[in-house]
Amino acid sequence: MLITFKSKAAADLLMYKTHAKPLLDSLGKDLEQGIITAEDMAAAIATLENEITLSKRQPAIDNDHNDSKDSYGDELESGKQVSISARAFPLLEMMRAAQKEDTFVMWGV
Repeated sequence: MLITFKSKAAADLLMYKTHAKPLLDSLGKDLEQGIITAEDMAAAIATLENEITLSKRQPAIDNDHNDSKDSYGDELESGKQVSISARAFPLLEMMRAAQKEDTFVMWGV
């Protein structure tokens, strides 16, 4: 299933729920419906950036032993994993644009 993130500051962003869940979990947000207010945007951005930093410190997973699946179970032709930073980048960009325009990001509405 897909989730659509919306903001007045950027185009709609579609993401698989399985990919959005860890990002929203780190923000303490519900997967089905929610909002990141303008007041909470700076903290939310910092949280996601911190999650990315922490994930880069973890040792890489040996792709010979994970059957070429990423951490969400997606088959990857190259045998490489899709990093959390790659998954989070579009949402972070939307959040940064929203912060500049002092507006919100919402989903599930």
